[in-house]
Amino acid sequence: MNVKSKHLVNSDLLVYGACISKEQPKLFKEISKGRLPLGVCLEGHHMNVVGFKIATILKTARPKSMVVLTVDGSPHCVQLHFAAQQAKLLTDSKIELSHYVVEKGELIKLTPESIRVARHLSTVEKSLRCKEGT
Repeated sequence: MNVKSKHLVNSDLLVYGACISKEQPKLFKEISKGRLPLGVCLEGHHMNVVGFKIATILKTARPKSMVVLTVDGSPHCVQLHFAAQQAKLLTDSKIELSHYVVEKGELIKLTPESIRVARHLSTVEKSLRCKEGT
């Protein structure tokens, strides 16, 4: 979709890993209600391109909200969460940004903190060490 599309202006967006609509059609239908769905697969598109597009949408169309939805555990999909969070940061957008993953058919809401921690493997490692008591 063109970043200047009138459909994006003041919209509620759902940016999702493209496989979700086929693999979880019931869940996808439910979460996409009232939202403009934009699917992308980061196996085929570099996260820099996707992040740049999201940032441009945030700056030019100024959507009201954005939900990012992917499958859990995919090294490609996790990048979509990183790209959206970074786009919000770089544009100083005040958009309401929510993150969700699907694991075993269950929709799980993520905090912005979990997205930040996932980007920093040393933080993940320290957290695991504390949990194990080592």
